[in-house]
Amino acid sequence: MGKINVLSFAVANLIAAGEVVDRPASVIKELLENAIDAGATRVTVEIQHGGITFMRVADNGCGMEKEDLPVAIRRHATSKIREADDLDGIATLGFRGEALAAIAAVSDLRIITRTAQNEFGYMLQSSGGEVKDVVEQGCPVGTTVIVENLFGNVPARRKFLKKDVSESIAVTTYVEKIALSHPDIAIRLIVDGNLKLDTAGDGDLRSAMYAVFGRDFVARTIPVEGGNESVKVRGFIGRPDNVRPKRNFENFFINGRYINCRTAAAALEQAFTSFIPPEKFPCCVLHIEINPAAVDVNVHPAKLEVKFSNERPVFEAVYYAVRAALEANTDRPDLKLKDAVPDAVRAFVPIEEGKRESVAARQISMRDMPAKPAAAPEPFARMSAADYAARYTAEGKEAQRASASLPYRTDGLAVPKKEEIPHPPLRVSDTAHAAPPKTASAPQAPSVAPVETAPAIESWRIIGEAFHTYVIVERGEELLLIDKHAAHERVLFEDLNARRKADTAKTAQMLLVPYPLTVSAEERETLEFYRTEIEAVGFGYALTAHGAGLSEIPAGLSPAAAGELLLTLAEGLREGTGNAELARDIVFEKALYQGACKAALKAGREYPPEYVEALCRRLMALPDITVCPHGRPIAVVLTRATLHRQFGRG
Repeated sequence: MGKINVLSFAVANLIAAGEVVDRPASVIKELLENAIDAGATRVTVEIQHGGITFMRVADNGCGMEKEDLPVAIRRHATSKIREADDLDGIATLGFRGEALAAIAAVSDLRIITRTAQNEFGYMLQSSGGEVKDVVEQGCPVGTTVIVENLFGNVPARRKFLKKDVSESIAVTTYVEKIALSHPDIAIRLIVDGNLKLDTAGDGDLRSAMYAVFGRDFVARTIPVEGGNESVKVRGFIGRPDNVRPKRNFENFFINGRYINCRTAAAALEQAFTSFIPPEKFPCCVLHIEINPAAVDVNVHPAKLEVKFSNERPVFEAVYYAVRAALEANTDRPDLKLKDAVPDAVRAFVPIEEGKRESVAARQISMRDMPAKPAAAPEPFARMSAADYAARYTAEGKEAQRASASLPYRTDGLAVPKKEEIPHPPLRVSDTAHAAPPKTASAPQAPSVAPVETAPAIESWRIIGEAFHTYVIVERGEELLLIDKHAAHERVLFEDLNARRKADTAKTAQMLLVPYPLTVSAEERETLEFYRTEIEAVGFGYALTAHGAGLSEIPAGLSPAAAGELLLTLAEGLREGTGNAELARDIVFEKALYQGACKAALKAGREYPPEYVEALCRRLMALPDITVCPHGRPIAVVLTRATLHRQFGRG
């Protein structure tokens, strides 16, 4: 007797349902996609107990006819496609014809629908995939799908569901993705009787983001728009001060469909190189428009992954659009202060005469106050070159030598050793491209752009410097608190990077002895296929049966670093998550981080005012410099209005 059994329709239906429906969130996903494909402009989603006992999705779409209802819950029944050729250009979210059939197979299902041409609608009832009845029903135009007792006929599946709160979070997360993917649709989400989400449906992506993420998130985003001939990119990215420890705030939509796109994620994260810390991930809501024929969405029943006929245009479109938005951004983070004192606290309350003495007795007396320092710290003042030279006469140096012998200054700040206090003269010939100091034992203040060459900009003035770290600048209606080390580090980094790009970027250095590399068969094929592109950025190599030998490497790299870069290039080229030139530039940029950091003005050290002023002039002339190469903010803003509110001035 044969061992192979032909499964019954009921068993086969349950197995197929498991590929599409694994939790309430996947049910909501399929029903929402059907509502969008039906042309709905308003959709209401309601769940109870995480969606396990009750789910309802109501839309105002086109609706269905009576004869379509029994067919709708059959497998591979769909109105989206007819022939195999239709798969080459899918423009709808659903097309497989499995969603309703899978949902009906594992639940009690009701579908209430009416078209605009009919005076009344119809209701279908089914249980376990079997149609119970189809009756007339009064209802508005559109479709309402009610799912109850999910996995009631499959207890083995039901016991693997998580707690109600976890399932509710999963449903909420996906509804938010739909709201971001279609800001022109008003979406409401009700969880256990509580309204969790309500979007305007006005077509403005910023409005949808406001409803999903809140005002603070939207205020810290940058608009993005760009692309190339075949791919268009638009949306918003988080500013460098709006990052997350995981990738859960990276949202990509291909032709209105939310997907997990590794190519776009790699492009986004590479574009943020030198703008955020390496252990953080950027935030984004990016819509990518591409010819439907160039992307295959029929990869998995969940339709969360896609394949591109060519990943390179997608990667480059996202990378250059995001990079351009970052480099053009001039927003600086606001300085957060505590809430203003409540009006009730500020209000004047008269004190009765009998209580004045007791109130006065509770006041802190002068003898309880700390003693005044013997010598108050000298206030910050801008000086001319002549005043600065006069300050360090023989008498001044003698006084400084005497004070340096004390472990602490009288104002409570630690006194650095004499050899750690650089006071080099400011030369007019110094330029922004001056070489950084070569020794670290006696650091010198690196030169910045000369004051005479700074372009004309809006008026500003230096008020002072706090803790020898933060420069306070008044500019119009706001104060800028500038981290001088971070600011100078970014200025030096940009100068070094610009000089590197201006040089012959494709120069290579020959190796006397080829550097051996062990490569896999897949990597060897990639290196051979993309040989021309890889050699164009300074590599030369010979492939053997079990490895490769590097004979030329980009100038400035060690053989070991070049070998690691070559393998990274091969992986990126094979997966479409980069190209040779970009990968090489990122490696060189990372190498410049350390040099710029070591050469920049040090926090906590006192430098001549001319250096600080010249740095501020350079920074004011380059408003797009907002973060250091490590992702820390260069300056924060404190507005006049914020100070007035803090002090109760209205």
